[in-house]
Amino acid sequence: MMSELDGKVAVVTGGNSGIGKYAAIGIARAGAHVVIAARNPTKAAAAVSEIEDAADARGRVEAMPIDLASFASIRAFADAFNARHNRVDVLLNNAGGVLNTRQVTVDGHEMQFQVNHLGHFLLTELLRDALGAGAPARVINVSSWGHTQARRGLDFDDLDWEHRPYRRFAVYSATKLMNVLFTRELARRNDPAGLTANALHPGFVASNFGREGDLGKLGDIGMRLVRPFAISSEKGALTSIYLATSPDVAGVTGQYFVKCRAVPPSKPALDDAAAARLWEISEKLTAG
Repeated sequence: MMSELDGKVAVVTGGNSGIGKYAAIGIARAGAHVVIAARNPTKAAAAVSEIEDAADARGRVEAMPIDLASFASIRAFADAFNARHNRVDVLLNNAGGVLNTRQVTVDGHEMQFQVNHLGHFLLTELLRDALGAGAPARVINVSSWGHTQARRGLDFDDLDWEHRPYRRFAVYSATKLMNVLFTRELARRNDPAGLTANALHPGFVASNFGREGDLGKLGDIGMRLVRPFAISSEKGALTSIYLATSPDVAGVTGQYFVKCRAVPPSKPALDDAAAARLWEISEKLTAG
């Protein structure tokens, strides 16, 4: 099922843990040079060794620092990456999270909005030349079934969630809807012969998601209770690996995948006007 990725370069955000790490292993096994974009240097360094060993990819995995909660950090990553590499064949925008209380980034945005959407939007834009050099390149955005819970779509007058009660999963669901809308608009703006963009739901995964204090004590307890019903991070990475490596999806773009199959996303996710509007707003918010 895997294509030959020898000589190709993949970037995986959040590739130091959870499904991101197992996706990195799968992509490295397919022959790619994998760049782990992660916030914690110590964890990233440990992940590099683990991925190299698991994928028999000695010398083909590296870590580079990035903090999606900082536009300056994202630009620094892109500058460093472009100085070191001349192409991106696969960009897996995997990192993300959910928070119990409203927090604001150094750029003045609600944390989930920036980390789950704006940061990856900016990163993708900054790597456009490298993606062009890797044509046909693949951009893969890890969304979630949670996007279906944003049933009324996006409130474009309050994307930073300043004027509404802060409900963590409502905010999370909105950002996951943004992932699908961003994917579809990116696909619309590009010839699939040069760049494809697809989103996915990894499944309910037993990873560190929501289990490091971000959801508070009740959230930690809740995650422990439902953990026995979750799939492993290794299984949760399979659709990401499939979209990154399989020849079956060459030229396929603008789709939402679950268990390695394209399925219809929610009705709000199919709103072309909302996708275009989100793109325009994201450009303005990340400019500078």
